[in-house]
Amino acid sequence: MPDSIMYQEDGFVVLEPDQPEQILSPQELLEKLKAILLTRQDDSPRELQKFTTVETQAEYLRDNFCDLDMGSDSYLQWYVIRLEK
Repeated sequence: MPDSIMYQEDGFVVLEPDQPEQILSPQELLEKLKAILLTRQDDSPRELQKFTTVETQAEYLRDNFCDLDMGSDSYLQWYVIRLEK
């Protein structure tokens, strides 16, 4: 049986071009993704178009992907971190 720690997330390391890495809580990353998706509703990834709210799109993106291509050499990447072993 898998250890439950495999499904815990204490935060995310977030990477953006020309920015220092950030450590965000799951809620902070969700807010960041929602803000990005609000400006890109006409150009959102196809996998997200089946969801009707930006909240649901951002949750799905955070939980099932680790990057978002924002065009013209811009991207957002995030990786789960656990603070305890």
